[in-house]
Amino acid sequence: MSTFQTFTATVRAHSPRLAVVLGSGLGSVPHRFDEITSVPFAEVPGLIAPSVQGHSGKICLGLCAGQPLLVFRGRLHFYEGHAWDKVAGPIQTIARLGAKVLLLTNAAGGIHDELNPGDLMVLKGDLFLQRRSGCKQPVRTGPYSARLIEQIQKNERERGRKILAGVYAAVTGPCYETPAEIRAFQAMGADAVGMSTAFEAETAASLGLEVAAISCITNKAAGLVPGTLNHAEVLVNAHKPAERISEIIEDLLTSKSKE
Repeated sequence: MSTFQTFTATVRAHSPRLAVVLGSGLGSVPHRFDEITSVPFAEVPGLIAPSVQGHSGKICLGLCAGQPLLVFRGRLHFYEGHAWDKVAGPIQTIARLGAKVLLLTNAAGGIHDELNPGDLMVLKGDLFLQRRSGCKQPVRTGPYSARLIEQIQKNERERGRKILAGVYAAVTGPCYETPAEIRAFQAMGADAVGMSTAFEAETAASLGLEVAAISCITNKAAGLVPGTLNHAEVLVNAHKPAERISEIIEDLLTSKSKE
């Protein structure tokens, strides 16, 4: 039996309903996670190891808030040179492993005035600008579960916090956006910008998964503050809300277990 077959058997024995995909710099999330077993991406059929710093490329099964949880420590990006079917690989693996609910996380640049480094935004829609006709695309809300958005916002209110529900502009990368591009995204209704998530959400919804996504704001978008952007800053600032994201995951698990 292969490593992945053994991993799959263990996952099915625990039947996790929730899977989480962790973005850049979020590899330590969730904090109170008791790992049962794990497998590297490279040992999973259809997957390859990520090449981006901050993405370890490992699938973990463990217990969080007393509930089974699948954690994907990293993702595959289009800008790494992968075809879209490769980018979809981790999401297809989640569906094969039997999870029903998916929480995507990402590192993003804040466009909305209220979003600063360390803040979080739950996605209510996206601008899928990763295709040639991207600038003609309207805001899509379909992949994102209204029920999960409401649940996350309710859980945050109960903890005395507010989380903005906004629109995520998904661009190809790997270069950061120019100030002119950010102004264009603002005009199109974007509140944050990043290089992942939208295609994964679309894929997950097509596979019957209920999807939510959270952006970790690691910087103000280009042109909104002085200075230049860099990946090191992204990784540092992604750590700031790690405890809060851990609590959001725990709240989703416990609210799910009461249904």
